[in-house]
Amino acid sequence: MPQRGTLLTHFPSLRSLNLSSNALLTLHPAVFSNLGALCLLDLSNCSITYLHTDAFKGLEKLQTLLLRSNSLQELEVPFFLPLRSLLHLNLQNNALMYVDTLMLQLMEVIPRVLLDGNPWVCDCATYPLQQWLKRRQAMHVTCVSPLELRGQDIATLESWELGCQKSQRFPRDVSPAQQTTATNNNTTAPPAGKGGRSWPYLVGFLVAAISISILVALVAKCKLCHKNFTSYRHRPLPETSSIGGSPLEEGTGWDSENPPVSSVTGLHVEDDDGFIEDNYIQPSEQLPEEEERESHISI
Repeated sequence: MPQRGTLLTHFPSLRSLNLSSNALLTLHPAVFSNLGALCLLDLSNCSITYLHTDAFKGLEKLQTLLLRSNSLQELEVPFFLPLRSLLHLNLQNNALMYVDTLMLQLMEVIPRVLLDGNPWVCDCATYPLQQWLKRRQAMHVTCVSPLELRGQDIATLESWELGCQKSQRFPRDVSPAQQTTATNNNTTAPPAGKGGRSWPYLVGFLVAAISISILVALVAKCKLCHKNFTSYRHRPLPETSSIGGSPLEEGTGWDSENPPVSSVTGLHVEDDDGFIEDNYIQPSEQLPEEEERESHISI
């Protein structure tokens, strides 16, 4: 197997290649890229521990890929992308303990997939694999650990057996048969009185909306009160009568240092009255005095 370049360069029309029982260990990138017509590739019992993401690049027509009895511990998603025509995938007797959810989605389009003989760990992380096996009606894919589930078919296990739900505690006087019956009832039938999980979000939304509305109303009310308080702080001017001009009442809120309005107003009134009397002297009253003054001057 070349570490660089391609294998069997002069056989571009090769349709079947059996490399089983060879010590390959690692497949280098694009080592089969020149075999575009290959339909079957057997890499069984080759002690392969790792598959490069581009190991099967160029094998777009490959239909059968046999990888059984190797030492693969994980499968990477890009490893499947070039295999668009794959119909049969054999991964039996490897070292796989888990399979990624996206990897299961990619294997969904492959009609025949063999996964038994791997040391599957049956815990909550195996739940996607269990559901995938149930849809495919696959059997004989058994657990290796934990010890209490060893040898049991993964597809037949319940979710609580995988540890995806909290284990129940029973009194000491309850028999194992009663514990199993009670656990099955709790698993199959939801407990009474529990509704959907959406109502807490609805209640929270309503409480938040009501709180925001109250805050907006309080802010608007505070602004209105402040505006009214500011308008009432203006002091009214002292009211005077139209005849005398004196203030109506004392104690209108004016400071004691200011001069009394009555005295000032009275002075203005007297000055105005004298000015009015002087301006309104009749011309007939001035004539005799002027004549006497002229007669004295002529004498």
